[in-house]
Amino acid sequence: MKEADCCVLSSRAMKTQSDSLHRFLFEHAPIRGELVHLDASWRGVLERRDYPPLLRQMLGELCAAAVLLAATLKLDGSLVLQIQGRGAIKLLVVECSGDLKLRATAKWEGPLHGGLPELVGDGRFVITLDPKNGKQAYQGVVALEGESVAEILQNYMTRSEQLETRLWLAADDHAASGMLLQKLPEQAEEDADAWSRVAQLADTLRDDELLQLPALELLRRLYHEETVRLFEVQPVSFGCTCSRDSVAQMLRMLGEEEVETLLSERQTIEVHCEFCNHRYEFDKVDAAQLFAAAVPVAASETHH
Repeated sequence: MKEADCCVLSSRAMKTQSDSLHRFLFEHAPIRGELVHLDASWRGVLERRDYPPLLRQMLGELCAAAVLLAATLKLDGSLVLQIQGRGAIKLLVVECSGDLKLRATAKWEGPLHGGLPELVGDGRFVITLDPKNGKQAYQGVVALEGESVAEILQNYMTRSEQLETRLWLAADDHAASGMLLQKLPEQAEEDADAWSRVAQLADTLRDDELLQLPALELLRRLYHEETVRLFEVQPVSFGCTCSRDSVAQMLRMLGEEEVETLLSERQTIEVHCEFCNHRYEFDKVDAAQLFAAAVPVAASETHH
């Protein structure tokens, strides 16, 4: 088979890799895959906080993974991935919506040295599926199993979906990328060795190739002897869902007495979004309007 024949492309699948997700399917094997490349969206995360290099890499890998999993699950809502630790890294959290809008943040203390298990310590992995339409959210909490973000997620996906899943993730100061392969239920007549062969070829992928190569070139590099169908590209973007209204609702939940106590200690209440670092400010006038709006208006008396 000629190298140029490795992919059957839609008319739009060859467009730029920037901030994009590509789905692909092996024509003669029960395997599907996804490729994601983030640059402007990843820099949108980085420009809001100064993260140490090790933390940037891990958070970038989690961002790429969140997009891959959100696309796999075909969400009508959002997916939230959290790595919670008791070591130097306290929290890595990424949220990706069904339309592939991404936001992320992290918390840490002190200098960071070593691998993920040492940095996180006694930690856990939390995945939340929030349908955002009034339906009940699903949350799974498991112990951290793996030496990297990819291994942790592979172990979780294999157990929860009962489908073998492999992830390759990479991130630097400019981009974050990832590839996902998932083994589908087999038919008796299909290639029994396909999954092992395809995964072994993917293991030859270098971080710089994953970060720099366009989807078509990367698939040709790996699978020039396979028939792969590459589907239409989907855009990915940075997007924070915070708003003044959502912060106002949070203050209402604190209660009028608590808000008045806070305002007695300072002139304003300042709330910073952990994801985009936007600052929201409420003074005494704002608070009065906030709770006045929350009080139902009594029915006016009618005099005859």
